[in-house]
Amino acid sequence: MITTDRGGGTIGEMKILVMGAGAVGAYFGARLRASGEDVVLCARGANLRAIRDHGLDIASIRGDLRIDVTATDTPRDFAPYDLVLFCVKAYDTDDAAQAISGCLKPGGAILTLQNGVENEAKLGAIFGRDAVMGGNARVGVEMIAPGKIVHLSTGHIDFGEVDGRETDRARKIADLFRRAGILGELSADIMTARWDKLIWNGALNTVTTLTRRRVGEILDDPEGMKLLRTLMQEIVSVARAEGAKISDDRIDAYIIHSQKNLRALKTSTQQDLERGKALEYEALSGAVVRAARRHNISVPTVETIYLLLRLLDGAPKRNV
Repeated sequence: MITTDRGGGTIGEMKILVMGAGAVGAYFGARLRASGEDVVLCARGANLRAIRDHGLDIASIRGDLRIDVTATDTPRDFAPYDLVLFCVKAYDTDDAAQAISGCLKPGGAILTLQNGVENEAKLGAIFGRDAVMGGNARVGVEMIAPGKIVHLSTGHIDFGEVDGRETDRARKIADLFRRAGILGELSADIMTARWDKLIWNGALNTVTTLTRRRVGEILDDPEGMKLLRTLMQEIVSVARAEGAKISDDRIDAYIIHSQKNLRALKTSTQQDLERGKALEYEALSGAVVRAARRHNISVPTVETIYLLLRLLDGAPKRNV
């Protein structure tokens, strides 16, 4: 067990806001704080109270971590920030953007780690394209109680400038992530990476939610596997039409990786359903449908999943 408080370590040169300290945001915020960075978590409700009162408690494949970190529901109180890890649900983008308006230092970055492929453009329209970077959170985490997280797999961030440049600020953020042990790749083609992640999320997040099953249970069912492959292939076709460079073996690679590493994972969307929260069907399926229509591509399976999630999201919520 690693135990750190906000008085331990050396404060880093960048001030970081994690906007949306759910399981993903809190995990990366904790790793950054443990490496000595100046981190503020924006959280709400019981989760905020737990972090303030008891810190974050993370049971991790990388070693358990208990750490104190500054937490707030009003990010302006600790502004300005050099880096904002934008981790809110896609449907909360507009409200969260309003909450951090004026909070970014000149030359700072808002790095979206959200699901889907549409938030870079949305945030760019609000803050200016140069302020926004794209990223993928490659991590399997579950918040089992307020302030308590279980880390099951992976645990890094792939990111880059939307236009592919390798800028000074991108290199500085890469060094920051490297020190915290959460750097995956500084990408020169982050939108390909974003579409690549949607191949998995658009299939596994959605099917596990609709069936209330963990990843391994879907993979073990022959018809479930067939459905996953069909969804993935439709998403690949749309991604390529959008300019993403997706290799022919990508679907097989995802299936193999999931069989080996992700069988016990309960996806974030399934967790949202069980907690009575809104579902990110627009980011996971709607974005694919909208892009497919722009290119006149047929995606009947994705469209069916999109409808089912929308209907499920409109149904009365209860724990299941």
